[in-house]
Amino acid sequence: MTLHQVEITSDELRNLVSPRALEGETVLLNMGPQHPSTHGVLRLLLELDGETVVRCIPDIGFLHTGIEKNMEAKTYEKAEVMTDRLDYLNTMGNTLAYCLAVEKLVDLDVPPRAQAIRVIHTELQRIASHLVWLGTHALDLAAMSVFLYCFREREQILDMHEMSSGQRMMTTFFRPGGLWRDVTSEFEPAVRKFIKSFPARIDQYEDLLSENPIFIDRTKDIGVMSGDEAIAMGVTGPSLRGSGVKYDLRKEEPYSGYEQYDFDVPVAEEGDVYARYFVRMKEMRESLKIVEQALDSLPGGPVRSDNRKFVPPPRAELGTSMEAVIHHFKLWTEGFPAPKASVYVPVESPRGELGVYLEGDGGPKPYRCYWRTPSFVNLQALPMLSEGHYVADLVAIIGSIDIVLGDTDR
Repeated sequence: MTLHQVEITSDELRNLVSPRALEGETVLLNMGPQHPSTHGVLRLLLELDGETVVRCIPDIGFLHTGIEKNMEAKTYEKAEVMTDRLDYLNTMGNTLAYCLAVEKLVDLDVPPRAQAIRVIHTELQRIASHLVWLGTHALDLAAMSVFLYCFREREQILDMHEMSSGQRMMTTFFRPGGLWRDVTSEFEPAVRKFIKSFPARIDQYEDLLSENPIFIDRTKDIGVMSGDEAIAMGVTGPSLRGSGVKYDLRKEEPYSGYEQYDFDVPVAEEGDVYARYFVRMKEMRESLKIVEQALDSLPGGPVRSDNRKFVPPPRAELGTSMEAVIHHFKLWTEGFPAPKASVYVPVESPRGELGVYLEGDGGPKPYRCYWRTPSFVNLQALPMLSEGHYVADLVAIIGSIDIVLGDTDR
Protein backbone atom coordinates (compact mmCIF):
# COMPACT_ATOMS: atom_id res chain seq x y z
CA MET A 1 0.00 0.00 0.00
CA THR A 2 1.43 3.34 -1.05
CA LEU A 3 0.57 6.21 1.28
CA HIS A 4 1.89 9.75 1.03
CA GLN A 5 2.11 12.15 3.94
CA VAL A 6 0.00 15.29 3.71
CA GLU A 7 0.72 18.70 5.19
CA ILE A 8 -2.05 20.88 6.60
CA THR A 9 -2.04 23.88 4.31
CA SER A 10 -5.50 25.48 4.59
CA ASP A 11 -8.06 26.60 7.16
CA GLU A 12 -10.59 24.38 5.42
CA LEU A 13 -8.49 21.29 6.08
CA ARG A 14 -8.02 22.35 9.71
CA ASN A 15 -11.79 22.26 10.12
CA LEU A 16 -11.98 18.71 8.75
CA VAL A 17 -9.42 16.99 10.95
CA SER A 18 -9.43 16.51 14.71
CA PRO A 19 -7.50 18.75 17.15
CA ARG A 20 -5.16 15.81 17.74
CA ALA A 21 -3.97 16.09 14.14
CA LEU A 22 -3.11 19.76 14.64
CA GLU A 23 -1.05 18.84 17.69
CA GLY A 24 0.81 16.13 15.80
CA GLU A 25 -0.66 13.22 17.73
CA THR A 26 -2.17 11.67 14.61
CA VAL A 27 -0.89 11.42 11.04
CA LEU A 28 -2.56 12.69 7.87
CA LEU A 29 -2.03 10.52 4.80
CA ASN A 30 -3.27 10.44 1.22
CA MET A 31 -4.65 7.17 -0.12
CA GLY A 32 -5.13 7.54 -3.87
CA PRO A 33 -6.18 8.85 -6.28
CA GLN A 34 -4.01 6.25 -8.04
CA HIS A 35 -4.32 3.52 -5.43
CA PRO A 36 -5.68 0.28 -6.97
CA SER A 37 -8.03 -0.58 -4.09
CA THR A 38 -9.91 2.73 -4.37
CA HIS A 39 -11.58 1.31 -7.52
CA GLY A 40 -10.88 4.34 -9.65
CA VAL A 41 -9.55 7.82 -9.12
CA LEU A 42 -10.85 8.26 -5.57
CA ARG A 43 -8.63 10.15 -3.14
CA LEU A 44 -9.03 9.50 0.56
CA LEU A 45 -7.55 11.82 3.14
CA LEU A 46 -6.94 9.63 6.15
CA GLU A 47 -6.24 10.70 9.69
CA LEU A 48 -4.54 7.77 11.39
CA ASP A 49 -3.67 6.89 14.94
CA GLY A 50 -1.10 4.24 14.22
CA GLU A 51 -2.95 1.96 11.80
CA THR A 52 -6.42 2.94 13.06
CA VAL A 53 -8.59 5.27 10.99
CA VAL A 54 -9.65 8.31 13.04
CA ARG A 55 -11.21 10.12 10.10
CA CYS A 56 -11.67 9.37 6.42
CA ILE A 57 -12.46 12.22 4.03
CA PRO A 58 -13.33 11.22 0.43
CA ASP A 59 -12.14 13.61 -2.28
CA ILE A 60 -13.86 13.16 -5.64
CA GLY A 61 -13.89 15.01 -8.96
CA PHE A 62 -10.82 13.54 -10.65
CA LEU A 63 -13.04 11.88 -13.30
CA HIS A 64 -15.51 14.73 -13.85
CA THR A 65 -16.62 14.75 -17.50
CA GLY A 66 -19.46 17.27 -17.62
CA ILE A 67 -21.79 14.68 -19.11
CA GLU A 68 -24.97 16.27 -17.80
CA LYS A 69 -24.27 19.64 -19.42
CA ASN A 70 -23.05 18.00 -22.60
CA MET A 71 -26.32 16.06 -22.82
CA GLU A 72 -28.21 19.35 -22.59
CA ALA A 73 -26.38 20.52 -25.72
CA LYS A 74 -27.61 17.58 -27.82
CA THR A 75 -30.97 16.34 -29.04
CA TYR A 76 -32.71 13.73 -26.91
CA GLU A 77 -31.72 10.83 -29.15
CA LYS A 78 -28.09 11.92 -29.67
CA ALA A 79 -27.58 12.55 -25.95
CA GLU A 80 -28.24 8.91 -25.14
CA VAL A 81 -24.79 7.75 -26.25
CA MET A 82 -23.28 9.60 -23.27
CA THR A 83 -25.25 7.58 -20.74
CA ASP A 84 -23.09 4.51 -21.36
CA ARG A 85 -20.07 6.41 -20.07
CA LEU A 86 -21.51 7.13 -16.60
CA ASP A 87 -21.50 3.83 -14.74
CA TYR A 88 -19.47 1.90 -17.27
CA LEU A 89 -20.33 -1.39 -15.52
CA ASN A 90 -24.06 -0.77 -15.97
CA THR A 91 -24.35 0.55 -19.50
CA MET A 92 -27.66 -1.22 -20.22
CA GLY A 93 -29.14 0.08 -16.99
CA ASN A 94 -28.03 3.64 -17.70
CA THR A 95 -29.63 3.69 -21.14
CA LEU A 96 -32.77 2.05 -19.77
CA ALA A 97 -33.22 4.82 -17.18
CA TYR A 98 -32.67 7.52 -19.78
CA CYS A 99 -35.02 5.95 -22.34
CA LEU A 100 -37.73 5.54 -19.70
CA ALA A 101 -37.39 9.23 -18.81
CA VAL A 102 -37.65 10.34 -22.46
CA GLU A 103 -40.61 8.02 -23.02
CA LYS A 104 -42.38 9.41 -19.98
CA LEU A 105 -41.67 12.99 -21.02
CA VAL A 106 -43.11 12.62 -24.54
CA ASP A 107 -45.65 9.85 -23.74
CA LEU A 108 -44.05 7.27 -26.03
CA ASP A 109 -45.13 3.61 -26.00
CA VAL A 110 -42.75 0.61 -25.93
CA PRO A 111 -43.77 -2.75 -27.51
CA PRO A 112 -43.98 -5.75 -25.13
CA ARG A 113 -41.18 -7.63 -26.90
CA ALA A 114 -38.83 -4.68 -26.49
CA GLN A 115 -39.68 -4.44 -22.78
CA ALA A 116 -38.89 -8.13 -22.23
CA ILE A 117 -35.57 -7.91 -24.09
CA ARG A 118 -34.68 -4.81 -22.08
CA VAL A 119 -35.24 -6.78 -18.86
CA ILE A 120 -33.09 -9.68 -20.10
CA HIS A 121 -30.17 -7.48 -21.03
CA THR A 122 -30.46 -5.33 -17.90
CA GLU A 123 -30.40 -8.37 -15.60
CA LEU A 124 -27.46 -9.86 -17.50
CA GLN A 125 -25.75 -6.51 -17.02
CA ARG A 126 -26.49 -6.67 -13.27
CA ILE A 127 -24.81 -10.07 -13.09
CA ALA A 128 -21.80 -8.80 -15.08
CA SER A 129 -21.47 -5.80 -12.76
CA HIS A 130 -21.64 -8.00 -9.66
CA LEU A 131 -19.00 -10.26 -11.18
CA VAL A 132 -16.60 -7.33 -11.57
CA TRP A 133 -17.39 -6.28 -8.01
CA LEU A 134 -16.85 -9.80 -6.65
CA GLY A 135 -13.62 -10.39 -8.55
CA THR A 136 -12.03 -7.06 -7.60
CA HIS A 137 -13.33 -7.22 -4.02
CA ALA A 138 -11.79 -10.66 -3.57
CA LEU A 139 -8.58 -9.48 -5.26
CA ASP A 140 -8.32 -6.59 -2.79
CA LEU A 141 -8.38 -9.20 -0.03
CA ALA A 142 -5.72 -11.34 -1.80
CA ALA A 143 -8.02 -13.98 -3.34
CA MET A 144 -6.59 -14.09 -6.85
CA SER A 145 -8.47 -17.15 -8.18
CA VAL A 146 -11.94 -15.64 -7.72
CA PHE A 147 -10.99 -12.65 -9.86
CA LEU A 148 -10.02 -14.90 -12.78
CA TYR A 149 -13.15 -17.04 -12.48
CA CYS A 150 -15.49 -14.02 -12.35
CA PHE A 151 -14.05 -12.50 -15.48
CA ARG A 152 -14.42 -15.83 -17.24
CA GLU A 153 -18.21 -15.65 -16.82
CA ARG A 154 -18.36 -11.91 -17.47
CA GLU A 155 -16.88 -12.50 -20.92
CA GLN A 156 -19.88 -14.64 -21.81
CA ILE A 157 -22.26 -11.82 -20.91
CA LEU A 158 -20.29 -9.27 -22.90
CA ASP A 159 -20.44 -11.64 -25.86
CA MET A 160 -24.24 -11.69 -25.57
CA HIS A 161 -24.33 -7.89 -25.46
CA GLU A 162 -22.23 -7.90 -28.63
CA MET A 163 -24.64 -10.30 -30.34
CA SER A 164 -27.45 -7.77 -29.90
CA SER A 165 -25.76 -4.39 -30.17
CA GLY A 166 -22.46 -4.98 -31.95
CA GLN A 167 -20.63 -3.64 -28.87
CA ARG A 168 -19.39 -5.36 -25.75
CA MET A 169 -19.71 -2.44 -23.33
CA MET A 170 -20.88 0.91 -24.74
CA THR A 171 -23.93 -0.61 -26.37
CA THR A 172 -26.57 2.17 -26.73
CA PHE A 173 -28.84 -0.77 -27.62
CA PHE A 174 -31.98 0.60 -25.98
CA ARG A 175 -33.57 3.55 -27.77
CA PRO A 176 -36.56 5.77 -26.94
CA GLY A 177 -39.55 3.72 -28.03
CA GLY A 178 -37.83 0.34 -27.85
CA LEU A 179 -34.56 -1.11 -29.15
CA TRP A 180 -32.08 -0.38 -31.92
CA ARG A 181 -32.96 -3.73 -33.50
CA ASP A 182 -34.27 -7.17 -32.58
CA VAL A 183 -31.94 -9.74 -31.01
CA THR A 184 -30.17 -12.18 -33.31
CA SER A 185 -31.11 -15.83 -33.73
CA GLU A 186 -28.13 -17.03 -31.68
CA PHE A 187 -28.99 -14.79 -28.70
CA GLU A 188 -31.62 -16.95 -26.98
CA PRO A 189 -29.58 -20.21 -27.17
CA ALA A 190 -26.56 -18.37 -25.75
CA VAL A 191 -28.59 -16.95 -22.85
CA ARG A 192 -30.16 -20.32 -22.06
CA LYS A 193 -26.75 -21.97 -22.06
CA PHE A 194 -25.50 -19.32 -19.65
CA ILE A 195 -28.40 -19.55 -17.19
CA LYS A 196 -27.99 -23.33 -17.14
CA SER A 197 -24.27 -23.24 -16.33
CA PHE A 198 -24.00 -20.14 -14.14
CA PRO A 199 -25.57 -21.46 -10.87
CA ALA A 200 -22.71 -23.95 -10.55
CA ARG A 201 -20.27 -21.07 -11.05
CA ILE A 202 -21.87 -19.13 -8.19
CA ASP A 203 -21.52 -22.26 -6.06
CA GLN A 204 -17.84 -22.27 -6.95
CA TYR A 205 -17.37 -18.65 -5.84
CA GLU A 206 -19.18 -19.34 -2.57
CA ASP A 207 -17.13 -22.49 -1.94
CA LEU A 208 -14.00 -20.37 -2.22
CA LEU A 209 -15.17 -17.47 -0.03
CA SER A 210 -18.26 -17.94 2.11
CA GLU A 211 -16.66 -20.20 4.74
CA ASN A 212 -13.06 -19.18 4.11
CA PRO A 213 -11.68 -18.21 7.55
CA ILE A 214 -9.45 -15.47 6.12
CA PHE A 215 -12.32 -13.94 4.11
CA ILE A 216 -14.60 -14.11 7.16
CA ASP A 217 -11.99 -12.41 9.37
CA ARG A 218 -11.62 -9.61 6.80
CA THR A 219 -15.36 -9.02 6.36
CA LYS A 220 -17.37 -10.02 9.45
CA ASP A 221 -18.13 -7.11 11.85
CA ILE A 222 -16.20 -4.75 9.57
CA GLY A 223 -17.83 -1.54 8.30
CA VAL A 224 -21.12 -2.04 10.14
CA MET A 225 -24.05 0.21 9.16
CA SER A 226 -27.52 -0.06 10.63
CA GLY A 227 -30.67 0.21 8.55
CA ASP A 228 -31.57 3.57 10.12
CA GLU A 229 -28.10 4.94 9.37
CA ALA A 230 -28.31 3.75 5.77
CA ILE A 231 -31.72 5.35 5.28
CA ALA A 232 -30.57 8.61 6.87
CA MET A 233 -27.68 8.82 4.40
CA GLY A 234 -29.81 7.95 1.36
CA VAL A 235 -27.93 4.67 0.78
CA THR A 236 -29.70 2.32 -1.63
CA GLY A 237 -29.11 -0.98 -3.41
CA PRO A 238 -27.26 -3.96 -1.92
CA SER A 239 -25.58 -1.68 0.64
CA LEU A 240 -29.04 -0.79 2.01
CA ARG A 241 -30.40 -4.34 1.79
CA GLY A 242 -27.27 -5.60 3.55
CA SER A 243 -28.40 -3.51 6.52
CA GLY A 244 -31.77 -5.24 6.72
CA VAL A 245 -33.93 -2.84 4.67
CA LYS A 246 -35.92 -4.71 2.03
CA TYR A 247 -36.21 -2.00 -0.62
CA ASP A 248 -35.83 -2.63 -4.34
CA LEU A 249 -37.28 -0.33 -7.00
CA ARG A 250 -38.10 -3.30 -9.21
CA LYS A 251 -40.64 -4.26 -6.52
CA GLU A 252 -41.55 -0.87 -5.03
CA GLU A 253 -41.97 1.07 -8.29
CA PRO A 254 -41.98 -1.55 -11.09
CA TYR A 255 -40.91 -0.49 -14.57
CA SER A 256 -40.44 -2.29 -17.90
CA GLY A 257 -42.83 -5.05 -16.81
CA TYR A 258 -40.91 -6.18 -13.70
CA GLU A 259 -44.24 -6.63 -11.90
CA GLN A 260 -44.91 -9.77 -13.96
CA TYR A 261 -41.74 -11.59 -12.84
CA ASP A 262 -41.43 -13.71 -9.70
CA PHE A 263 -38.24 -12.97 -7.78
CA ASP A 264 -37.13 -12.33 -4.21
CA VAL A 265 -35.28 -9.34 -2.72
CA PRO A 266 -32.36 -10.73 -0.66
CA VAL A 267 -31.55 -8.96 2.62
CA ALA A 268 -29.11 -9.45 5.48
CA GLU A 269 -29.39 -8.01 8.96
CA GLU A 270 -25.77 -7.67 10.03
CA GLY A 271 -24.93 -4.57 7.97
CA ASP A 272 -21.24 -5.44 7.65
CA VAL A 273 -18.96 -6.12 4.69
CA TYR A 274 -19.90 -9.81 4.72
CA ALA A 275 -23.62 -8.99 4.66
CA ARG A 276 -23.19 -6.85 1.57
CA TYR A 277 -21.27 -9.73 -0.04
CA PHE A 278 -24.07 -12.13 0.91
CA VAL A 279 -26.78 -9.93 -0.65
CA ARG A 280 -24.99 -9.54 -3.98
CA MET A 281 -24.34 -13.27 -4.28
CA LYS A 282 -28.05 -13.97 -3.76
CA GLU A 283 -28.98 -11.20 -6.21
CA MET A 284 -27.13 -12.92 -9.03
CA ARG A 285 -29.31 -16.02 -8.54
CA GLU A 286 -32.46 -13.89 -8.55
CA SER A 287 -31.38 -12.17 -11.77
CA LEU A 288 -31.05 -15.58 -13.39
CA LYS A 289 -34.66 -16.33 -12.39
CA ILE A 290 -35.85 -13.10 -13.99
CA VAL A 291 -33.92 -13.73 -17.22
CA GLU A 292 -35.32 -17.26 -17.53
CA GLN A 293 -38.90 -16.07 -16.97
CA ALA A 294 -38.48 -13.28 -19.53
CA LEU A 295 -37.12 -15.74 -22.09
CA ASP A 296 -39.92 -18.25 -21.47
CA SER A 297 -42.59 -15.59 -21.96
CA LEU A 298 -40.83 -13.60 -24.68
CA PRO A 299 -43.57 -12.27 -27.00
CA GLY A 300 -43.28 -11.74 -30.72
CA GLY A 301 -43.92 -8.53 -32.56
CA PRO A 302 -41.99 -5.31 -33.19
CA VAL A 303 -39.19 -3.99 -30.99
CA ARG A 304 -39.76 -0.27 -31.67
CA SER A 305 -42.83 1.93 -31.41
CA ASP A 306 -44.53 2.87 -34.66
CA ASN A 307 -44.97 6.45 -33.43
CA ARG A 308 -43.12 8.13 -36.31
CA LYS A 309 -43.08 11.47 -34.54
CA PHE A 310 -40.31 10.20 -32.24
CA VAL A 311 -39.01 6.97 -33.82
CA PRO A 312 -37.07 6.71 -37.12
CA PRO A 313 -38.58 4.52 -39.86
CA PRO A 314 -37.27 0.96 -40.28
CA ARG A 315 -34.03 0.76 -42.23
CA ALA A 316 -35.72 -1.43 -44.85
CA GLU A 317 -37.96 1.46 -45.87
CA LEU A 318 -35.07 3.82 -46.66
CA GLY A 319 -34.38 2.12 -49.99
CA THR A 320 -37.98 2.30 -51.20
CA SER A 321 -39.53 5.44 -49.70
CA MET A 322 -38.34 9.03 -50.13
CA GLU A 323 -40.69 10.05 -47.30
CA ALA A 324 -38.89 7.60 -45.00
CA VAL A 325 -35.51 9.07 -46.01
CA ILE A 326 -36.72 12.61 -45.29
CA HIS A 327 -38.26 11.54 -41.99
CA HIS A 328 -35.05 9.77 -40.96
CA PHE A 329 -32.94 12.78 -41.95
CA LYS A 330 -35.08 15.27 -40.03
CA LEU A 331 -35.17 13.18 -36.86
CA TRP A 332 -31.40 12.77 -36.77
CA THR A 333 -30.54 16.34 -37.73
CA GLU A 334 -33.29 18.30 -35.98
CA GLY A 335 -34.53 15.87 -33.33
CA PHE A 336 -38.05 15.83 -31.95
CA PRO A 337 -39.63 18.45 -29.66
CA ALA A 338 -40.49 17.51 -26.09
CA PRO A 339 -43.18 19.32 -24.08
CA LYS A 340 -42.41 21.95 -21.49
CA ALA A 341 -42.54 19.59 -18.52
CA SER A 342 -40.28 17.68 -16.15
CA VAL A 343 -40.05 14.02 -15.18
CA TYR A 344 -38.01 11.89 -12.79
CA VAL A 345 -37.58 8.17 -13.42
CA PRO A 346 -35.64 5.88 -11.04
CA VAL A 347 -34.44 2.34 -11.77
CA GLU A 348 -32.63 -0.25 -9.65
CA SER A 349 -29.02 -0.31 -10.82
CA PRO A 350 -26.51 -2.86 -9.44
CA ARG A 351 -25.45 -0.15 -6.98
CA GLY A 352 -28.85 1.23 -6.00
CA GLU A 353 -31.28 3.91 -7.11
CA LEU A 354 -30.26 5.41 -10.44
CA GLY A 355 -32.58 8.28 -11.29
CA VAL A 356 -32.88 10.58 -14.30
CA TYR A 357 -34.45 14.02 -14.06
CA LEU A 358 -35.34 15.47 -17.45
CA GLU A 359 -36.89 18.87 -18.09
CA GLY A 360 -38.12 19.90 -21.52
CA ASP A 361 -38.71 23.42 -22.79
CA GLY A 362 -40.64 22.63 -25.97
CA GLY A 363 -37.49 22.21 -28.07
CA PRO A 364 -35.50 19.22 -29.31
CA LYS A 365 -32.89 19.36 -26.51
CA PRO A 366 -33.34 18.82 -22.78
CA TYR A 367 -33.40 22.07 -20.83
CA ARG A 368 -32.06 20.20 -17.81
CA CYS A 369 -30.66 16.70 -17.44
CA TYR A 370 -29.67 15.53 -13.96
CA TRP A 371 -28.59 12.08 -12.78
CA ARG A 372 -29.11 10.80 -9.26
CA THR A 373 -26.33 8.23 -9.14
CA PRO A 374 -26.04 5.63 -6.35
CA SER A 375 -22.23 5.66 -6.21
CA PHE A 376 -22.21 9.38 -5.38
CA VAL A 377 -24.76 8.98 -2.59
CA ASN A 378 -23.46 5.70 -1.17
CA LEU A 379 -19.91 7.04 -0.97
CA GLN A 380 -20.87 9.45 1.80
CA ALA A 381 -21.27 6.47 4.14
CA LEU A 382 -17.56 5.67 3.85
CA PRO A 383 -16.33 8.01 6.65
CA MET A 384 -18.78 6.46 9.13
CA LEU A 385 -18.08 2.89 8.01
CA SER A 386 -14.30 3.23 8.27
CA GLU A 387 -13.95 5.08 11.58
CA GLY A 388 -12.19 2.97 14.20
CA HIS A 389 -11.04 0.29 11.76
CA TYR A 390 -7.56 -0.48 10.51
CA VAL A 391 -6.29 0.86 7.20
CA ALA A 392 -6.30 -2.72 5.89
CA ASP A 393 -10.02 -2.94 6.71
CA LEU A 394 -10.64 0.22 4.70
CA VAL A 395 -9.78 -1.72 1.55
CA ALA A 396 -12.58 -4.20 2.29
CA ILE A 397 -15.05 -1.43 3.17
CA ILE A 398 -14.47 0.49 -0.07
CA GLY A 399 -15.05 -2.66 -2.08
CA SER A 400 -18.20 -3.53 -0.16
CA ILE A 401 -20.08 -0.37 -1.18
CA ASP A 402 -19.15 -1.00 -4.83
CA ILE A 403 -18.61 2.52 -6.14
CA VAL A 404 -17.82 3.37 -9.76
CA LEU A 405 -16.12 6.73 -10.13
CA GLY A 406 -17.73 7.44 -13.51
CA ASP A 407 -21.03 7.08 -11.67
CA THR A 408 -19.79 9.38 -8.90
CA ASP A 409 -18.22 12.34 -10.71
CA ARG A 410 -20.28 12.68 -13.92
